[in-house]
Amino acid sequence: MDTKLTIKLDNDVISRAKRYAQQRRTSLSKMIESFLDSVTKNEPDDIEITPLVKSLSGVIKLPESFDYKKERTDFLNKKYS
Repeated sequence: MDTKLTIKLDNDVISRAKRYAQQRRTSLSKMIESFLDSVTKNEPDDIEITPLVKSLSGVIKLPESFDYKKERTDFLNKKYS
């Protein structure tokens, strides 16, 4: 059974998503449904965190201003140039 869902998104995101869906000859609704289906399918109800991972959690403290995307980009640029 299909149910109507109303969501609020940024206008630019909607425009890009509509173009993306159109290029792939699908509807935006179908694209969103497929995405939600893929991220929620077969997800375990309770993920067990191993003791090693628990012991590593919180070991590194980063400053509030740390931009991991910029750091990763800089690293990859240096690595592949």
